[in-house]
Amino acid sequence: METGIACYARGAFLPAKHSTSLVSPPSLSPSFSSKSLKSSSLFGESLRVAPPSRSCLKASKAKNSSLTTRCEIGDSLEEFLNKATPDKGLIRLLVCMGEAIRTISFKVRTASCGGTACINSFGDEQLAVDVLADKLLFEALQYSHFCKYACSEEVPELQDMGGPVEGGFSVAFDPLDGSSIVDTNFTVGTIFGVWPGDKLTGITGRDQAAAAMGIYGPRTTYVLALKDLPGTHEFLLLDEGKWQHVKDTTEIGEGKMFSPGNLRATFDNPEYSKLIEYYVKEKYTLRYTGGMVPDVNQIIVKEKGVFTNVTSPSAKAKLRLLFEVAPLGFLIEKAGGFSSDGKQSVLDKVITQLDERTQVAYGSKNEIIRFEQMLYGSSRLKAGVPVGAAA
Repeated sequence: METGIACYARGAFLPAKHSTSLVSPPSLSPSFSSKSLKSSSLFGESLRVAPPSRSCLKASKAKNSSLTTRCEIGDSLEEFLNKATPDKGLIRLLVCMGEAIRTISFKVRTASCGGTACINSFGDEQLAVDVLADKLLFEALQYSHFCKYACSEEVPELQDMGGPVEGGFSVAFDPLDGSSIVDTNFTVGTIFGVWPGDKLTGITGRDQAAAAMGIYGPRTTYVLALKDLPGTHEFLLLDEGKWQHVKDTTEIGEGKMFSPGNLRATFDNPEYSKLIEYYVKEKYTLRYTGGMVPDVNQIIVKEKGVFTNVTSPSAKAKLRLLFEVAPLGFLIEKAGGFSSDGKQSVLDKVITQLDERTQVAYGSKNEIIRFEQMLYGSSRLKAGVPVGAAA
């Protein structure tokens, strides 16, 4: 079975048997159009185009344009992106990352898990599944030809991917969030954020051109948001290996569902303890897996709820702003929700170093107001401060 992938000029990842080494792809023309992209199944079968089941209209005014973008439920990933943005480089990058996510999904499903690690064994190669995911994502970014720098939680140093600075992007990713629970067969996922240019420090989450996550559970989904397009959009991996647009989320409403991370912080953070007590007293439904991707994704899918991960003197911050918090904050806020580190949106926090960490909450407006008030006595949202990724 293949262990490597390569994104070629027509946009498809083709298997490279028994190797994760990089293979030189054909050069790409500057006039590359993602309309020419041709996806292939992981198992080598040609893909069928599924007819749209229904449609939704999204009015998106791009800069210097008054065109209305028509986003069709049932569109393929390529069809959707061609309607969503005129940036062919961004389209190329997101399609290549989608193919990597498709391959990682297969690797996760076929990983052999022992007492301490989950291993993919193909031929003579044995790699922990999170390390393999890391390799596949770096390959995808290099072969996109539009990524200048990339950085992962596994390799927290800038890696030159060979793309241009002007018209190119820099990408930060967590290759397999929740890798420690793969052996229990819980849902895990990939998270990434895309910034224009060649910088991954001195920027904010609000500067992202796009963000996405791949969710590997009973279904495999690819959830993404673009800066100039309203909403957060879900794509389902079909049996034939094709991504199909299945859901748009533009509003996160109120609902009693909570995912409390880092509960050990309640021992010496009395404000966080009171917040958890409030959820229990008010009979909120507990929905917490220990995986950040599924716990945040459910807010987008269910269109309600709150996720918290709070620090204390003895329980320091573990979540990384660049690799996890900012990309997920972008997805939540584009979906109509809100984020907070207790005092401001996580999208407004300047990323000063690659390994910077923070506490965070995601959810509906009222839940974030409650989070800020109970932890710090007041909320910027109640004071009428503009919020949201589109603000």
